[in-house]
Amino acid sequence: MVLLGQELGNIVWIVALFALLVGGLVFFAIFARYFRLYIQSVTTGASIGIFDLLGMTFRKVNPTVIVRSKIMAVQAGLGESTGITSKALEAHYLAGGNVPLVIRAIIAANKAKTIDLDFKLATAIDLAGRNVLEAVQTSVYPKVIDCPPRGQARQTLDAVAKNGIQLKVKARVTVRANLDQLIGGATEETIIARVGEGIVSAIGSSETHFQVLANPDRISKAVLARRLDSQTAFEIVSIDIADIDVGDNIGARLQADQAEADTRVARAAAEGRRAMAVAQEQEMIAQIEESRSKLVEADAEVPKAIAESIHDGKLGILDYYKLRNVQADTEMRMAIAGGGHVRNGQKAQP
Repeated sequence: MVLLGQELGNIVWIVALFALLVGGLVFFAIFARYFRLYIQSVTTGASIGIFDLLGMTFRKVNPTVIVRSKIMAVQAGLGESTGITSKALEAHYLAGGNVPLVIRAIIAANKAKTIDLDFKLATAIDLAGRNVLEAVQTSVYPKVIDCPPRGQARQTLDAVAKNGIQLKVKARVTVRANLDQLIGGATEETIIARVGEGIVSAIGSSETHFQVLANPDRISKAVLARRLDSQTAFEIVSIDIADIDVGDNIGARLQADQAEADTRVARAAAEGRRAMAVAQEQEMIAQIEESRSKLVEADAEVPKAIAESIHDGKLGILDYYKLRNVQADTEMRMAIAGGGHVRNGQKAQP
């Protein structure tokens, strides 16, 4: 029994030593993995403990990203009172956000001292898909946008003044990011489209192109007065006309085209009237031929009537010869007067 008790005691000691050894190895592995991050956190005042680092691993959060981001914020003077805590950084990381980019943007805004950007707004902008650091940089250092953009097929904005002269304009728009409108605000494409529309409208309202060439700044003033940056992610600082070229005389071309169109309409109308006149002429010719046919029919009835009169005794032979003489005398007189002779009511050519 004593030997059995000693053996059980030895087994317990062996198991305890093994467990202690395994625990030591695990602790050493954890300490070795997070020792560098833990030392950085302690020495910089980031206040992230070893067990917090271990919990991040279990929560599938990259401890290196969180620790270095927290160290950047602390070193820049942004403590937990600004909302930048390890829990908040972990939550933004798990939401799919870019934690280092957000911290750098907040630091840049804080150093600029002219931009009010807190942690919540920065994370919201980042989760919305916008580059929050680029937005802060654009807010500090305004960005220049070419209108129209470079690389497009049309390199100028073409507009026509009231006198019909075309002007080709290139503009440069200086914008500053509006952080309050960055979420849900329109992008650069909207700014370019609105500025292009404003320039075309300003040139189109000018009486002559000489006014625009003499004072290009009137275009900028007219466009800026329309507040084209409303509901956009940018604030327009200035609109500068980089280049103005005189294009074609669109008004003269349109007038020439209109005159050509009017000429074609007049020709079509004249052709219609000519066709109508020809049709009426053909109708009159048909009526004349119809009248001639009726005259021939009537002339054909005369010999029949004379024959019936002679047969009935109403007309004698002498009377018939006198009638023929009268007809011959009439035909001779008409032939002398008209240069030909007439037979059966029709004029014959000699």
